[in-house]
Amino acid sequence: MATRLQTGERMRGRTLARRAPFTTQVNRSIVAAMILVSLITVALFALTGFNRLVQQTQESALRVAQSVAETPSVRQAAETESDRATPSTDAELIDGTVDDYARAIEQRTGALFVVVTDDTGRRLAHPNPDEIGDQVSTSPDAALAGQETVSWESGTLGDSARAKVPIYGLADPSRVVGEVSVGLPPAEVWSTVLTDALPVALSSALALGVGAVLAAFITRRLRATTLGLEPEELLSLVQDQQAVLQGVDDGVVGLSTDGVVTVCNDRAAALLGISLPGAVGREFDDVVTDAVVRERVAGSSGAGVGALAEPLLVAGHLLYVDVHEVRRDARLLGRVVIVRDVTDVEDLTRRLTAVGTLAGALREQRHEFANRIHVVSGLVRAGDTAQALEYLDGVAGHGPVRFPVENAQLVREPYLQAFLGAKAAEAEARGVMLRVGPDADVVGSLVHPEDVTTVLGNLVDNGIDAAARSGRTPRWVEVEALRHGDELHLSVMDSGDGAGAGSAADAPADASPEQRAEGAGPGPGPEPVHGHGIGLRLSADVARRHGGRLWLAMAGASDHGAVFCAELHGQFEKEDGS
Repeated sequence: MATRLQTGERMRGRTLARRAPFTTQVNRSIVAAMILVSLITVALFALTGFNRLVQQTQESALRVAQSVAETPSVRQAAETESDRATPSTDAELIDGTVDDYARAIEQRTGALFVVVTDDTGRRLAHPNPDEIGDQVSTSPDAALAGQETVSWESGTLGDSARAKVPIYGLADPSRVVGEVSVGLPPAEVWSTVLTDALPVALSSALALGVGAVLAAFITRRLRATTLGLEPEELLSLVQDQQAVLQGVDDGVVGLSTDGVVTVCNDRAAALLGISLPGAVGREFDDVVTDAVVRERVAGSSGAGVGALAEPLLVAGHLLYVDVHEVRRDARLLGRVVIVRDVTDVEDLTRRLTAVGTLAGALREQRHEFANRIHVVSGLVRAGDTAQALEYLDGVAGHGPVRFPVENAQLVREPYLQAFLGAKAAEAEARGVMLRVGPDADVVGSLVHPEDVTTVLGNLVDNGIDAAARSGRTPRWVEVEALRHGDELHLSVMDSGDGAGAGSAADAPADASPEQRAEGAGPGPGPEPVHGHGIGLRLSADVARRHGGRLWLAMAGASDHGAVFCAELHGQFEKEDGS
């Protein structure tokens, strides 16, 4: 199958290669159309002129024939010949005055022939003496019936524009005694037609030349507009564009040089809150409501914003907004805005961080337990039972590992105990003391320790940041953890300055505690995610997935900072209780 597809593509490529470029085809088509129009115009003009000239020539022949037919000598000769009982001989007719008169008329008018007959159609005058005395080659009946006729006919002297006029007698003017037939040559008609058509032909040729120049100009403009791409290539580009735009997970927005949206895929519309359809053709600032995104795009008029730029928090999503210029042959065509949603990545990163912290704490506990088992084993083997018991009582008093956590023995769940111990070591390195509240009471084993440590880790990290940045001393973070059936209730309080401006403090008065929590953050810091409160949003999502919630219980007080609370359901087996 793949081989057949490749063969088909090669054949299609060879076909396109043999075919002339579309712009060349357009140029040729325009020139061919103009040639055809010019030929039709000249032909119609020649045909119309020919018909007009034939009519005029026939009218001229008619006037000459009428003049000859009115000549008294011609009328008398035709009447005399028609009244003869015995027709004149050919020689007599040739020597007669009628033939001489007819030849004189031919010379003066340029007629092809002037023929005079009697009332039987017998020639009395003819340019060819051998034809005198014979019957005319064309029917004289209409003229002998008293009718004047004009026509284009072929006779013994060839084609001609002919006029036939009856000759009336002198003695009896009502009697037709013969006819006059005058023919004008076609060469006169054709020469006149060609003479009249020559200016039209020259004008058409000039118009054709101008059209060819304009066609070449249009072709160049078309190539410049399409960047030298042919329609087949443009079609492929459109198909590839749609396949790529709708097939990637990133949002893509194309902007023209003046900031107008030229393309926008569904992913970008969902992440930036753009209404589709209707976005294409409008300015970017009109279709994107988030001011932070507009500032990011407006501030990227130079080089594109790289992937290391600070992420933006837009509608609960953490987004990287990259802007790149699009150029072809050093010509700026516009910009492309690429939007990447890293909310899930950040959530996974935080989970992995929590799991890594927990794993490190558990490894340290395992190492510590192994050491203590060796101590107890040595004391028992040495027979110092009393000292071994005293050592075990000390271990039970301060917990399995000597982490810097006050009241660590109140949290007897191994995952939480190890996690709080690891966080306490981090807090101590920053000059903050982590302690467990006096009302804490957790026993049993967690069903979803990674989710619990994700929520608790975000709250503790924010509390440590707030306490470390605060001017209050001593610096501390207090964690309360309480089990109620299969539910786990958590609260974290710190010694910081409270929920900062631009977060919970600026939330609407009717905002729910959950909305205040999702907008709260410890303020700007070295890690922009914390400053935007994305950790709290992620923690709130985790709590909601477990049927619980996360909220800001108190923004701050005179003796402590913010208090955040969370509850998660289904974290313990129901039969596993204290």
